[in-house]
Amino acid sequence: MTVNRIGLVVHGGRREAALAARTVRAWCDDQGAECADIDVWQDGGRRSAGEEVAAAGDPDLIVTLGGDGTFLRGARLAAENDALVLGVDLGRVGFLTEVPVDSVRSALDAVREGRLTVESRMLLTLRASCRLEVPSDMEALLRYGRGPLLPPPQVRTDCESDNEWGIALNVIALNDVVLEKLSRDRQVSVGVYVGGRLLASYSADALLVATPTGSTAYSFAAGGPVVSPRAEALIFTPVAPHMAFNRSVVAAPDEPIGLRVLERSGQAAVSIDGQLRGVLHPGDWIGVYAAPRRLRAVRLGPMDFYGRLRRRMNLTDAPAAVADGSPAPLWSVTTPPPGDLAHLVLPSVGEAPGFCDD
Repeated sequence: MTVNRIGLVVHGGRREAALAARTVRAWCDDQGAECADIDVWQDGGRRSAGEEVAAAGDPDLIVTLGGDGTFLRGARLAAENDALVLGVDLGRVGFLTEVPVDSVRSALDAVREGRLTVESRMLLTLRASCRLEVPSDMEALLRYGRGPLLPPPQVRTDCESDNEWGIALNVIALNDVVLEKLSRDRQVSVGVYVGGRLLASYSADALLVATPTGSTAYSFAAGGPVVSPRAEALIFTPVAPHMAFNRSVVAAPDEPIGLRVLERSGQAAVSIDGQLRGVLHPGDWIGVYAAPRRLRAVRLGPMDFYGRLRRRMNLTDAPAAVADGSPAPLWSVTTPPPGDLAHLVLPSVGEAPGFCDD
């Protein structure tokens, strides 16, 4: 494919990320492509995704150099501009980035030559009973030395708004949307609705709605299921709920999940992909649903999600399972699947991992 403009999202605290950025810039010089750094901390403030991609010249490929957090920033920009996103892996336990840092140039060559697969990932978006705002006195408490907060989500002017269906927000999440308590000594009380029906009223530290991509992030840490990133679903997971039913619920992609802050609840913070974006009060609500747009992620080799899961989570075999014999082979067949199984997505015989991490 033709690569005319590349946007760089670089983890500023990693020396190897800065070195990799030089490699990308040198490649762009060789190919006659434009390259722009996207500075998310511009001028002491944070810009919206639309402003960031416009300032970078509307790139058609976003390259992220860092871990999953850096990739999430790049994904937000790519989704805004319907651009491709390529993640270079400089993280520690990530599932989102793909290309090893020493393969940056060859990865860009592969993209230019069309030796790639575009993987479509599900995104989440929101409606809310009110505009999301962060109280001014909270920002100093939440910076943690990492820079200012993102601006509040803008309202989508192309969507209808009313008291019943709320305000459509121009915001997307690749991993999750989280409603969490603000006070250490007080849980949030939230009515949870799935597909338009009340599931239950929860008292919990937090409640989150994740995509399949985000199932291995906060949702997993809270006891949620691991879901293939190729699946289409919304995963609702309560965090430390004060009730007997503490299980996740996996909903269909066309079943929205509503979270209404109840009368006697404390305030609740709304975080989108780990970024605080607003505070809700009793009576406020948000509706989380599958976004009409998709993330287009570049894949240069087979996506070995389950192999990566085994490695990154340090999964080990149960002692009782291997005590009296040999461990299970990584893949137990050596021939292609028979005709009645040809529609299944399975590792090819002798398939090399390509650019996937080892």
